[in-house]
Amino acid sequence: MAATPSTMLELGTPLPGFSLPDTSGPTVSSADYNGQPLLVMFICNHCPFVKHVIAGLSSLAREFQEKGVNVVAVNSNDVAAYPEDAPDRMNAFAAKHGFSFPYLYDESQQVAKLYRAACTPDFFLFDEKGRLVYRGQMDGSRPGNDVPVDGEDLTRAVDALVSGGEIPAEQNPSIGCNIKWRPGNEPDYFG
Repeated sequence: MAATPSTMLELGTPLPGFSLPDTSGPTVSSADYNGQPLLVMFICNHCPFVKHVIAGLSSLAREFQEKGVNVVAVNSNDVAAYPEDAPDRMNAFAAKHGFSFPYLYDESQQVAKLYRAACTPDFFLFDEKGRLVYRGQMDGSRPGNDVPVDGEDLTRAVDALVSGGEIPAEQNPSIGCNIKWRPGNEPDYFG
């Protein structure tokens, strides 16, 4: 199982805009969240790293939403090569795990590129002014490392954001499966 780290997009980066279809509903746009905190998560159905945290992640998302933080998940994988990540299977995955947030399909992979997303899961937390205040890991748990899935890092950032506290300066990259880019569509930010 290859592990790819987050690119750690620069803090303060303005929220990259998006308008993507929700696999179970209408198109969702970043403009829908103007003036509100927003957590953007890049996930997919087949990744063992996502499967490892998905129950905890789904629960955390509900907690964050109750605190006033909007949550969206984005799947940018090449579904021709990874059919388990196709939109019809995204619906089943969302239902199985009780998603309380939109699960968006980034067919062109352009949104992933705008965020410099590298892996699944990859997390980007924006404040009400649309500035990036946290990016990186949900917590230190990985498949096989025996660290509990508790959402410690992401929760600390969300709690600081909603309380007006200081977001932790030390932020660790997420680790996961690389986003599955279509041939010839790989981004240039991997050097």
